[in-house]
Amino acid sequence: MASLSEGEDSKGGSNPTGANAMWGGRFAGGPSAIMREINASIPFDKALWRQDIAASLAHAAMLAEQGIISGEDGAAITAGLKAIAADYAANGVPENWDLEDIHMTTESRLAELIGAPAGRLHTARSRNDQVATDFKLWVRDACDAVDAGLASLQAALVTRAGEHAASIMPGFTHLQTAQPVTLGHHLLAYYEMLARDRSRFADARHRLNRSPLGSAALAGTGFPIDRQATATALGFDGPTRNSLDAVSDRDFAIEYLTAAAQTALHLSRLAEELILWASQPFGFVTLPDELSTGSSIMPQKKNPDAAELVRGHSGRIVGALVSLMVTMKGLPLAYSKDMQDDKPPVFEAAGLLDLCLAAMTGMIAGAAFRTDRMRAAAELGYATATDLADWLVTAADVPFREAHHITGAAVKLAESRGLALDALPLADLQAIDSRIDARVFAALSVESSVAARASYGGTAPEQVRARVAEARLALGME
Repeated sequence: MASLSEGEDSKGGSNPTGANAMWGGRFAGGPSAIMREINASIPFDKALWRQDIAASLAHAAMLAEQGIISGEDGAAITAGLKAIAADYAANGVPENWDLEDIHMTTESRLAELIGAPAGRLHTARSRNDQVATDFKLWVRDACDAVDAGLASLQAALVTRAGEHAASIMPGFTHLQTAQPVTLGHHLLAYYEMLARDRSRFADARHRLNRSPLGSAALAGTGFPIDRQATATALGFDGPTRNSLDAVSDRDFAIEYLTAAAQTALHLSRLAEELILWASQPFGFVTLPDELSTGSSIMPQKKNPDAAELVRGHSGRIVGALVSLMVTMKGLPLAYSKDMQDDKPPVFEAAGLLDLCLAAMTGMIAGAAFRTDRMRAAAELGYATATDLADWLVTAADVPFREAHHITGAAVKLAESRGLALDALPLADLQAIDSRIDARVFAALSVESSVAARASYGGTAPEQVRARVAEARLALGME
């Protein structure tokens, strides 16, 4: 970003005195070019314009109602702010670095439109409580947006889980085949993760929903304002209880980023599984063409780029959390200019998270699962070994530790012959332990294995279908 020479504004005009009227009479000269560049936040905080207009409208209405400003001035301010909002919506927010931020940009434009009454809008407030209010409103909107995105992804997972309630795949621990599970059960694991993510955003939204407006610079104000009125007008549960805390609190932004980081980790885990499953050695899934790319040199390639970018973006979202935590860790009360750097990491994380949720929803909804490959993989990895051990315990009254040893010997024999466990002859199994009889084969198929896991929350198709029905009801899909 090019710096500006002193006396030159961002539109190319000149300011002969070099003074910034917004700073008032305390400063004889304006900021240097370096100071102007490091101080201006309008390039990013212009994203707050809707919230800034809404808070100013509520503040102006309260000032007029309380008789702090005249009804005529209140009406002029309201009309001017609505006109500015329409202009911003149509043409964007202008960036004049001399005006520093969205608050001064809007106030300056208001003065151009309505003249002297514009100067009354800032009565009984400071940019400190103004920005805290605007930022809280923005984060609250972001919580609502991410909740909708999470719900959409949950719905996609539940839909596909219902389709594959009985589709068998290998379940892994240590990325080694462990026990057979159903694909529906696997997908519902991510539904549960996202449900916890939604609860974290809901908790964060609840805690942030107190209005800082009226806290002024740090100590409150001597004007007879009605903070409950502005809080109600802006949809807050009430005003904040301590003005020092209100203007210096950024817990709400850190909580949003904490929830965003945890969500990003969950999305990254799902993305990693899709990447593995889409690879030729697995061949469990074909991802949608519109969310994949090809190679510039290898025509056979279909790269899971959207999934890889979801995985990669998780690092940036976690980095945004760390950035803001480090910014805030050593600040004394109340407001410090360091806090101007609170918004870029939140804005970046929110944009990335919304994009990742949309991409992942598209991948899950459009994925073609190769259930034949999944079932074959489940059979290859001796995934029913635990079922043999369980059968020995229940049908032959063998202590589990002894059953575990017997099962290990059976797996070793099957592996040496290149056979599945249920393909071993009964005589060979009985040579390992005479207590094994023909009933064992009913327990050794992958279908029998998953059906047996019918405990609440287990992988049995009946349990998966029950959880799908509950999830559909919770999401309002019925």
